[in-house]
Amino acid sequence: MQESWIDIIDHVSLAICATLLERNINSCEPFIRMKHKNLLNNNFLVKILMVQEEAGNLETVSLSGRVLIIDLNSDATEEVELILKGLASDKRIEILRYLAGRSCSVSEIAEARDLPTSTATMHINLLEKAGLIRTELKPASRGVQKICFRLYDRIVMMLPDGERASEHAIDISMPIGAYVDCRVTPTCGLASDTGIIGHFDDPDTFYDPERFRAQLIWFKQGYVEYRFPNRMPANAVLESIQISLELCSEAPLQNGDWPSDITMWMNGVEIGTWTSPGDFGGERGNLTPLWWEEWNSQYGLLKMWKVTTEGAYIDGIRTSDMTVNTLHIGNGGFISVRIGIKENAVRIGGINIFGQHFGNYPQDIVMRLRFRPVNHPT
Repeated sequence: MQESWIDIIDHVSLAICATLLERNINSCEPFIRMKHKNLLNNNFLVKILMVQEEAGNLETVSLSGRVLIIDLNSDATEEVELILKGLASDKRIEILRYLAGRSCSVSEIAEARDLPTSTATMHINLLEKAGLIRTELKPASRGVQKICFRLYDRIVMMLPDGERASEHAIDISMPIGAYVDCRVTPTCGLASDTGIIGHFDDPDTFYDPERFRAQLIWFKQGYVEYRFPNRMPANAVLESIQISLELCSEAPLQNGDWPSDITMWMNGVEIGTWTSPGDFGGERGNLTPLWWEEWNSQYGLLKMWKVTTEGAYIDGIRTSDMTVNTLHIGNGGFISVRIGIKENAVRIGGINIFGQHFGNYPQDIVMRLRFRPVNHPT
């Protein structure tokens, strides 16, 4: 199998494509085959990595989800309007839903959606013009018939950026297996991108040296603690510190309705508790390796804890009046971050923590320090 082309237009698509290139493309099960290389010939759309099979000279997208990213910072307003128009109809949404995982003729779509054939044809033409589906003419018992295929499973829209003042920030990425302390209770375990580490439901496995390879960590109650290097410059004032990671509850197998109170601490100070709604599965995570069974936890939600000079926040929602001064972060040394389920939590539903090769987001635990330089007179 040989790479045929790739077109990256921004840092978001770069992250997606870099993740794909790190995976074993040959082991991915192809889920869509196309006769045309260009899905949409618009430079504001992310072109997804395509690979070419020698047999049949077909292109294959090897992803667990086909994603269309629309960048509204571009000048492609006409193309964006076509896509929005294509989505601005209940009937067209029903057609897209019906085409999930199947290809159908126009007459089959019309019958399934209880539409006149002429009306179905009009909607299909608009969806094809918007680049949300493609069609092929195939021989039928009487002449030819138009077969319809849906091109994407997800659409992500990047809203226009405003003018931003230049900022001073340092990002530090911590592998999820690089914790320095832990206390966990079963159900618990660790998995790398190639297999299980140690034994299921054995807390002693969390001390295995192989833990540094972990891409998924789960436990019912307790915590894992990390120490991030403090890279703050000497002549600087800390304005905010934030932690982002992908996580969810830990249910038997998976359960979308399984709430769990997940808490974060920084330097021993409780920052805030987020209630995860459930343990997500039933649909393979975009990065989850194929060896991991689909009935298990597949992906989480990307959450962000943040402390500023004004207060503490989870996903922008204020949780307390605590400020960065409370954390006593100076220069040098380390900043401790603990993530877990408190003993007196109201909802003890466990936790799954996802690394950059598991779930939906190609990142580990990321700390961002924003600071303001202080110029001392010489």
